[in-house]
Amino acid sequence: MTTEFPGYSGPQASTEAPLEMLAACHIRIRRQCDTLLRLVAHLKEHGCDADARSAAASVIRYFDTAAVHHHADEEEDLFPAMLESMAGSDAVCIREMTSALAAEHRHLEAAWWALRKILLEISEGGSIALAAHTVEAFTGAYARHMQIEEDEVLPMADRLLSQHDIERIGRAMRLRRGIPDNA
Repeated sequence: MTTEFPGYSGPQASTEAPLEMLAACHIRIRRQCDTLLRLVAHLKEHGCDADARSAAASVIRYFDTAAVHHHADEEEDLFPAMLESMAGSDAVCIREMTSALAAEHRHLEAAWWALRKILLEISEGGSIALAAHTVEAFTGAYARHMQIEEDEVLPMADRLLSQHDIERIGRAMRLRRGIPDNA
């Protein structure tokens, strides 16, 4: 299995192909980030109308579920599998990279919870400002983080992991999401 992850355009990837699913999740995260950026302008022009409330609720739903699963997929399954596949100094390098990415997950999650409070008020029709700099900081941090995963982690995982490892990650992803396992 060899897939070009940067620019991967298959947002319908499934847990049967977990690396592709992780890449496709990045596409969905980018879409949610784009929605957030558009919401800033929309609120300034139209206020907290039905479209703004719907967009805020949609972004909340996504980051409260799919993004949480995505981080768990990486930290609980992908990163450990990559570490297990290596030995010596290569494992140290991967451990440093995956530890840094996991720490970034904590930063992104904290930023999300601050942003979520504002979006929740918007989704409920409140008239609260959504600062462009807050959204830009959040979406920019996510973009930088995903670029590292797409440029380094996913291609490395594709090279290092066995088919058995990939299948094990897919099973764990299905379990996390409550999807019946066919195996």
